[in-house]
Amino acid sequence: MARNPEYAIIVSMGTVNLTNHFLIAMPALQDSNFSGTLTYICRHDDHGAMGLVVNRPMNMTLGTLFNQIDIPLSEDALSEQPVYFGGPVQTDRGFVLHSPLGHWRSTLRVSEEVGLTTSRDILEEMGRGQRPLSTLISLGYAGWEAGQLEHEIKLNSWLTVEARMEVVFALPAESRLSAALSILGVDPAYLSGEAGHA
Repeated sequence: MARNPEYAIIVSMGTVNLTNHFLIAMPALQDSNFSGTLTYICRHDDHGAMGLVVNRPMNMTLGTLFNQIDIPLSEDALSEQPVYFGGPVQTDRGFVLHSPLGHWRSTLRVSEEVGLTTSRDILEEMGRGQRPLSTLISLGYAGWEAGQLEHEIKLNSWLTVEARMEVVFALPAESRLSAALSILGVDPAYLSGEAGHA
């Protein structure tokens, strides 16, 4: 994909690293993939950014997903948990956001406590009841080319705030966006497309 010259200019000016941050979609963001979403950024560098939408459960349970990939799931409670729409890229691929990090074949280390794993071994361990303490499983991810996310933030499409993982792992999906806003001290009722970013 060709890079937009505007993005290149923004990158050359220097950018903040938003790894381990939340992106809060602003009302002005009309993209149906991201309207009303809270996204957790797993990687942000000179090559672009990637993250997972963490507040949009799909009409699919982990039990259904594990059945489709032929992995027995021993925990009944786990089987009823939702699979999430992680973003519009590679929607046929699974991503496991988890804490603690653990040792898996293909894990992106997001922070000291959080990893993003795409290898089957973590799912097999989950099936045997030996999963990480906290997990969120999604299909697909959100991706931005170099400079694109910075450009969207300048256009007030997103608010940003350092992530608190209890928002993702301890709260129900419908409470996560407002909880992230409260970290910023923003009342969702007063949120408008005119605000900037933190």
